[in-house]
Amino acid sequence: MENITFRLSDLHKHGDAFFEFLKLRKHFFVDELGWDIPHDNDMEMDQYDNPTAYYSLVVHEGRVVGGARTMPTDAKWGQHTYMLRDAFESKLDDIPADVMPSLIKTPEVWECTRLVVSDELRTQADRSHCLWLIVNGLVHEAELAGAREMISLSPLSLVRALRQLGFAARKIGQSYKNEGDGRRYAVLAMPAQMSLPTAQAVPAGLPAASRQHSRPAIVHAPAA
Repeated sequence: MENITFRLSDLHKHGDAFFEFLKLRKHFFVDELGWDIPHDNDMEMDQYDNPTAYYSLVVHEGRVVGGARTMPTDAKWGQHTYMLRDAFESKLDDIPADVMPSLIKTPEVWECTRLVVSDELRTQADRSHCLWLIVNGLVHEAELAGAREMISLSPLSLVRALRQLGFAARKIGQSYKNEGDGRRYAVLAMPAQMSLPTAQAVPAGLPAASRQHSRPAIVHAPAA
């Protein structure tokens, strides 16, 4: 598996990877979870897919098998900022306004959204490796811009998964149940620090080069 990171301004350097990511998002968030979010028959794309966003994708055998999106919490594009701030300001119907204890707006904190890992990855080892690559990619982009912390609205189970991969994730604020998919979500936070390879992150059978070079799922509740 290989990690790639980019912005909209240079997505052309990676062929159809961005659009494969949008298709993967549509399959998971719309077809499987049933979220009422903007999409067509093939792709899911929302107001946060804009020039302030950075992407971390994982490619395996020429296909995108996972990815996520991140942006600084001082981002603004038109009428929108970042997802959790828009929710905090009651601009989104599907996310409670009190999901965050207080407003965050600083280039030192970045929000991660729209994590997905393909169901083509059958083994837990492969899925963990994919998640590790995605998150390290997100952190890499944030670190380069001076970030010190990452936040995300995610399923509670992600805290344990991230900790097993070497990320110091923790829950902040109160959790809530999403009536659309029946899962419980909360805002998670962790330092913007890349994780070193662990037994869970890098399967034992991978070549040494993959273990040394691999760098960078943060799943969130639906946004209107």
